[in-house]
Amino acid sequence: MAPSARRMLVVGAHSADFVWRAAGAVAKHTSRGGEALVVALSYGERGESGELWKDPDQTVENVKRIRHAEAATAAAAVGARFEPFDLGDYPLRVGDEHIDRLAALIRDFAPHTVLTHPDTDPFNPDHPAAHAAVALSRQLTAGAGVASGFHTVAPSEFLAFEPHQPELCGFVPTVFVDITDVMPAKREAMAAMGAQSYLREYYTQRAEHRANHARKVTGNKAIQYAEAFQRLIPNVVDAL
Repeated sequence: MAPSARRMLVVGAHSADFVWRAAGAVAKHTSRGGEALVVALSYGERGESGELWKDPDQTVENVKRIRHAEAATAAAAVGARFEPFDLGDYPLRVGDEHIDRLAALIRDFAPHTVLTHPDTDPFNPDHPAAHAAVALSRQLTAGAGVASGFHTVAPSEFLAFEPHQPELCGFVPTVFVDITDVMPAKREAMAAMGAQSYLREYYTQRAEHRANHARKVTGNKAIQYAEAFQRLIPNVVDAL
């Protein structure tokens, strides 16, 4: 990977979160020469692995093993690396030592773009916890935009990916990514997530829904699939 390649960091509360919400954007990024790293703060082994728990002899450690393999396969399908933190789920508790670990990762990887959950979710307590951890870690690695007495990296773009119930999470799209040409890669990533196979149809339909919105915004009738994101920090351009 060339040193000048743009880097994207995606942080999910659970190992499959990136697949449903941002796999297309990741595939688009890597297809253009970018580097992508997916971090899962937990495997979602207790609350996000319903299909696996239908086995009466199932164990937490076996679910983690399966979820790791699924997520690694899905990440590879969209050209990304996968790194688990394995902090447990329902509840996801992110301690000071985990903030330090995530901040160190951000300093080392120096992403140009960071994607994570919105700060609100009335149905899933782990998603806001992940948002808070990423927001704090990002702040600690960027400083306040002035010289600091600790190692910093340039501030990244910071966006939330679309939650399952956008209206109830205060999510308002400000960016649509046309993923039409990389939808096969997203389908491959979704197909790897056997523990939550029931979500594949929903997120395929969601990509079609957001494509409808993107077509209205642009007039580009070629957009068939899209993903939605909300900017959490304003972007800066040199002209309009």
